[in-house]
Amino acid sequence: MQPEAHTSYAAAFAPPLLDPDGDVPAAVTGPNGKSAVKRYDVYRNNVTVSLIEALAAIYPAVQRLTGPDFFRAMARFHIRETPPTSPLLFDYGRDFPGFIARYEHARSLPWLADVARIERAWLDAYHAADHPPLSPTALAAVAPDRLANLVFTVHPATRVVRSSFAAVTIFAANRIGESSDRIDASTPEDALITRPEFDVVVQRLPPGGAVFLTCLMSGCTLAEAAAAATEASQDFELATNIAGLIEAGAFTSLRPGDQK
Repeated sequence: MQPEAHTSYAAAFAPPLLDPDGDVPAAVTGPNGKSAVKRYDVYRNNVTVSLIEALAAIYPAVQRLTGPDFFRAMARFHIRETPPTSPLLFDYGRDFPGFIARYEHARSLPWLADVARIERAWLDAYHAADHPPLSPTALAAVAPDRLANLVFTVHPATRVVRSSFAAVTIFAANRIGESSDRIDASTPEDALITRPEFDVVVQRLPPGGAVFLTCLMSGCTLAEAAAAATEASQDFELATNIAGLIEAGAFTSLRPGDQK
């Protein structure tokens, strides 16, 4: 088969795979040129099942919260709406949290999409580039009068997920198989996700911590980030937050910022 013909065949073969009501491409035939509807339908089913299983592997806490049957039905609708664009299965499902937020039948679980966002961030952190985390002693070596102007380099695995619900607690309980029935889901929680070495870390950020870290991630100085966090939360504590982030491995280095 010539390259042009192969490309044309693939272009005709692929689109109906995720459309259960789509017609079998005319170019797909069996022996002696006979129709290959049944063979194509088997392949179509296998593709859908593989993508559902990929989503289940990426979002195990979401599946535990909804139950397998609900999850598979929800995943099937997502697959039809958002076909994969990458040959890497672990890269699939980035739009799944947003789909969950819009999914009518998941409205009784308003925190489910945020749990999914944490799970997606967990996987991205797992596959992020390796880099030695900032030493806890590095900050102590900086002269006090230069602390305010420090700029932190964020670890490639570091992510922040903000939620109006107790998404971090619900995520943690359902990743290890515990019940989340007694969790007060209405309590807002923000998540830090990173991977300083081999294991992904997911933990709740203290008051103002999400604003503080987000500012540092955008290149703000320590003083600028602290000011933004204090404005966002009167309970923000600079020492607690910066120590916790360094201990978690959220940064790789620090440097003086540009003088203004």
